[in-house]
Amino acid sequence: MKILGRHLLAELSECNTAILNNRPELEKIMIEAARHSGATVVDSVFHSYNPQGISGIVVIAESHISIHTWPEYGYAAVDCFTCGSSVDPLRAMEYIKEAIGSKALQIRDLNRGIPSANDEIIAHKGNAVFPAIDNQLTH
Repeated sequence: MKILGRHLLAELSECNTAILNNRPELEKIMIEAARHSGATVVDSVFHSYNPQGISGIVVIAESHISIHTWPEYGYAAVDCFTCGSSVDPLRAMEYIKEAIGSKALQIRDLNRGIPSANDEIIAHKGNAVFPAIDNQLTH
């Protein structure tokens, strides 16, 4: 694969249910998580569902960070797709975990890019190099 970016997929459980259903607070947390990772925030859109739950995305210059919540289960699905070497998506995930009071975090780290016979990191809007981490992380 000609690797253009990393896509972290996170399962956060045993979360603070009040935060998972508070749209303004959740949006603030997600924007701050993007900033903690070193990303450049472009915009954000969040939607509250009836009777509960929120979906939101923070568009960053380096791609996006999104969240979908199920307050009734104390669960949030978060993904962070980043390109380049200036952003640390793990810092965003750790910030989100703390901010929403999650007691359990599982992360899958995927490379994203163009299928090819050999793995190589290729530049995306500049010289992009980022360190690889284990394919499965549990914190």
